[in-house]
Amino acid sequence: MPLTDLEIRRSKPMDKAYTLSDGAGLSMLIEPNGAKGWRFRYRFDGKPKMLSLGTYPTISLTDARHKRDEAKKLVASGINPSDVRKQEKQSRIEVSGNTFESIAREWYGKRIDRWSAGYAEEMMKTFESDVFPYIGNRPITEIKPMSLMAVLSKLDERGATEKLRKVRQRCGEVWRYAIITGRAEYNPAPDLASAFAPQKKEHYAFLNLGELPEFFRTLNTYSGSIVVKLAMRLQALTGLRPGELRQGEWAEIDFDKRIWEIPPSRMKKRRPHCVPLSDQAIAILEQIKPITGHYQFIFPGRIHHTKPMSEMAMNVLIRRIGYAGRVTGHGFRHTMSTILHEQGYNTAWIETQLAHVDKNSIRGTYNHAQYLDGRREMLQWYADYMDSLERGGNVVHGTFGKSA
Repeated sequence: MPLTDLEIRRSKPMDKAYTLSDGAGLSMLIEPNGAKGWRFRYRFDGKPKMLSLGTYPTISLTDARHKRDEAKKLVASGINPSDVRKQEKQSRIEVSGNTFESIAREWYGKRIDRWSAGYAEEMMKTFESDVFPYIGNRPITEIKPMSLMAVLSKLDERGATEKLRKVRQRCGEVWRYAIITGRAEYNPAPDLASAFAPQKKEHYAFLNLGELPEFFRTLNTYSGSIVVKLAMRLQALTGLRPGELRQGEWAEIDFDKRIWEIPPSRMKKRRPHCVPLSDQAIAILEQIKPITGHYQFIFPGRIHHTKPMSEMAMNVLIRRIGYAGRVTGHGFRHTMSTILHEQGYNTAWIETQLAHVDKNSIRGTYNHAQYLDGRREMLQWYADYMDSLERGGNVVHGTFGKSA
């Protein structure tokens, strides 16, 4: 006889579990602890089977009958309801495991060896601060274009247009990886390229020739960290990117050969970079060595000496001497390029020194060795010129260094 809601509500637990039958394979199992669970019993391929349909009252009598009828239809079609249940469970597991964050971290792990340490660190920090908090825990297949657009809009509202571009591109890479690995079918990132106003190209603030003497004289008055001050001077003499300079290690310096050999892992283009050291650069390193020579990094962090100096250290120096907005670490690369080009030095030497690597890998490797002597001479002239400007004098440029 079919069950009624009243009969179910009045049923009480006993010392042992017992069953109330509703008919057509549907029954309720009442446990000694009072739990009431729906069961559907059926036969498939001549064997008895049982399927749990949930607990009462979450699943009402009407709901349970509906679930039973759906299961019976599957059996009639030659489909085992238990197999369907297992497939649905597996799909849910796959979906919950295929969140944007989990796939992004997987993608990141497979590519990290292609990037410099600084670039890789910056990338993950951006994901963790600007992407994961909003869409990281969502299954990647359920993230629609408007959801990603909302993430990018937050960056747009902050005026972080360059970061917005990078985030969109990197998210697109994650989606492409998900598609290739069979966990997504659509990449919304490219479609959002035109949703935001393109960034106006801005150059890093830099000093022109006439501003350099006063800058160096003002730098001399800085009473803060001598290590940071010397890092700023070395930045101006080598043309290294700030991250390449900050993360420099003593093991990379060869005082005998007067060379700073930076490994591919720390370079933006993932190629080794050889920096000839002028007399002035050597003097700076010798001045720092008694202070930090027992550490791994030439410019260690102020608090954590096992880590490189913070990227903010030189920015703080620039602000404190009154040059905020007027110059950046990257700006010294522009200044070097401008002065050396105006003096007629070979463009290939200058571009190699700035690690603007030739896209032709074979030619680039050849040039790396071919230009070393020329760059050494060029950088010594440049260091002498910076000294002269600081003293208020002049350096007459000769005819050397104008051809490869």
